[in-house]
Amino acid sequence: MVERAFWDNYELNAHEHRVSYVNHRDGLECDACDACDRSYGDCFSCSECKFTVHRKCASVFMTENILDHPSHAGHCLKLLTTGAPDLTDPKCHICGKNTKRLLYHCFDCKLNLDINCIVDALYAGAHLTMPWHHHRLLMLDFGANVECDFCLKDGKHGYFCTLCRLVIYEDEECIFLFESLEISHPSHARHPLNLITSGAPDYTDRTCHICGDETGNLLYHCDICKFNLDLACGIENPPPIALSNLKVHKHTLTLMPRLISFVCDACGMKGDRAPYVCVQCDFMFFHRECAQLPRVIHVKHHDHRVSYKHSLGPGEWRCGVCWEGIDWSYGAYSCSLCPNYAIHSLCATRDDVWDGKELDGVPKQIEDIEPFKRNDDNTITHFAHEHNLIMSVSKDGEESSFCGACVRPIGSYTFYKCSQSDCNFILHEICADLPKKKRHFLSPQPLALCPQSQSYREICGACHQVFCEGFIYKTDWGELFDLICTSITVPFIHGSHDHHLLYLKLEFDDMKTCQNCGMDERSVAIGCMKCDYFLDFCCATLPLTVTLPRYDDHPLTLCYGDKKASSKYWCTPNQEERQKKILNCCRTVALHGRFVTHVYVAAQVPLFL
Repeated sequence: MVERAFWDNYELNAHEHRVSYVNHRDGLECDACDACDRSYGDCFSCSECKFTVHRKCASVFMTENILDHPSHAGHCLKLLTTGAPDLTDPKCHICGKNTKRLLYHCFDCKLNLDINCIVDALYAGAHLTMPWHHHRLLMLDFGANVECDFCLKDGKHGYFCTLCRLVIYEDEECIFLFESLEISHPSHARHPLNLITSGAPDYTDRTCHICGDETGNLLYHCDICKFNLDLACGIENPPPIALSNLKVHKHTLTLMPRLISFVCDACGMKGDRAPYVCVQCDFMFFHRECAQLPRVIHVKHHDHRVSYKHSLGPGEWRCGVCWEGIDWSYGAYSCSLCPNYAIHSLCATRDDVWDGKELDGVPKQIEDIEPFKRNDDNTITHFAHEHNLIMSVSKDGEESSFCGACVRPIGSYTFYKCSQSDCNFILHEICADLPKKKRHFLSPQPLALCPQSQSYREICGACHQVFCEGFIYKTDWGELFDLICTSITVPFIHGSHDHHLLYLKLEFDDMKTCQNCGMDERSVAIGCMKCDYFLDFCCATLPLTVTLPRYDDHPLTLCYGDKKASSKYWCTPNQEERQKKILNCCRTVALHGRFVTHVYVAAQVPLFL
């Protein structure tokens, strides 16, 4: 399956539309070349013209018009991006092959030329020969969209091979690479490695045999062993031959630099190349990253530290992050205080789960997280209020008062109120118990409880709703979250879906659509990956029931689709029957997406009555 990641708003020379940058995955077909069995890297895609072009092939946009093509002298050939014009022969005038979306066209003669034939003509004009490349080269000024195969920078002057799409800038930092076309490398000591500038040979795959990345045009190769080494592993960041003084293993591990299938003893996941091996332990295998895992860490999904263990021991173990099963015979992280809590090694060390700090040997800090102290006179002193608070057993009309923390009606819940008669501060008992500091999956950093200042208006980083008066949680990084979002735990059980939902930290190139409101969410969501079912935090935290002053004898109940409520009540503003039903009884109303929501009910019910 082709996996793609998009970034919008790029410009191509001489192209009128903005294009998207597409991360390369095998299977993309370029509309400028027939070399899609080769790895030419990432692509640009134009949604208006419906073309996709390798970034390497985007150099055609540097030449919008050709006036002196040897096969069609005297007329101008213009670059087109939407295929051959109507009423013209779509075949190339030179080679007879069908043209693609990108081609050159002569409007005088109604002739079409494909990009490959244009490239062949350009190659005929190439005159530079270099000992490090077997094709003739051109010297060009490259635009912002053509990057050097070595330094990965763009917009400079350098060498270009029209056949291989090789780009090398003439800067000293790039040319020095070719001073030695053969090297000896510790990861392949048996034979020397030769520098190749036209991609890996067809008899081997086009990935580095150490890191697995695409090698591109430039790589080191051993034709005896069919061994490939990209520039990163070859000269920029060569892998260590041995790893010692590790946190997760007591012996020195040795690199096995070859393609070999194995299961990592530290994470339980499969690998296909270059493991680190412990000979003393009957050939235990490790990924390089797993061999360097930390021993003791703090994860945002748990209040206590977790430590790496070589084996959890027999039992039914489930990961506290992804909630998938853990094979107890492989390494994982566990909590010494919570005997049933464990996390996959790779889940525990994800960037959105772990703050990156190794805590082995770091003393535990004992913090005061209690929000109040109990006094001898049965009052409490809460950190967020200047007066003592006393628990109230009689409501005396306070049911409609708002809690100073969550800013919701006190209702029938037990609460604390200020001991001073002229002060109206009041807290739900459960809100008064909120810890001053806590760990939560919304941030790798600890969350600190703070009263919200109304001198500025901020929004919650999860549900994107504006804070009102009350308490919020914030981090040292400046992240802000409301009390409702930080009260969610995983796995999250929601009545709208049969499976439990998990927290998802979305990448900047990812996006999920909320199944309730239909809005696209780009930062965080709650969802079931198996069913492709997602909710944003705003909809996931809707209350199960709401009561409107006008209908206080009929609470509104949150319903999920037409399985629990008749379709007669769903939102269609022009339906007279629906309006009539709402007028007669407001027990079930759906005014936004698939769920009832107190915000939209309050705002929209009057419009329909």
